[in-house]
Amino acid sequence: MISVKLVFFICCVTLDTIVHSKPQFDLLGGYDTFGICFNNCAQCKKLYGVYFEAERCAQTCITYRGKTIPDCEDVQSIAPFLISLDVSK
Repeated sequence: MISVKLVFFICCVTLDTIVHSKPQFDLLGGYDTFGICFNNCAQCKKLYGVYFEAERCAQTCITYRGKTIPDCEDVQSIAPFLISLDVSK
């Protein structure tokens, strides 16, 4: 007779091959900084809309290999990607 533990183990192995997750943690190098950087660029684009240059932000992620991660709540980290309003016209 098959034990409950063996059935549970087989189910877990089967489900693991079917369900794939995309963690932002790389086992060999720590956090996936590219993924975090790109996700933060997308979040800032959703937050600031047309006033945020997401393409430029993503290009910076590629150039610096994800070392400079933008934070939408930190103005200094996203200042290069913000489009200023010209209210004097």
